[in-house]
Amino acid sequence: MTIKKALDVATEIFRDVFDDESITISESTTAKDIEDWDSLEHINLVLALEDRFNLKFTMDEVVGMENVGDMINIVMERGEL
Repeated sequence: MTIKKALDVATEIFRDVFDDESITISESTTAKDIEDWDSLEHINLVLALEDRFNLKFTMDEVVGMENVGDMINIVMERGEL
């Protein structure tokens, strides 16, 4: 899987979770960049990513996610597209 493909799929997930088709993300996107991205939506994102990429994040991974790039790196290492 390429980073571009993982970002494309993650973009779809973000748009679905936030119910906003205008959302675009990059590896440097953080919660500060998306208005409704709070702790509850972070959990919803994690669950949606786990479901879509067929993986389970560890608690350390979830806590350590500072941006979309961190999420994508884990998906690239362990996820299935």
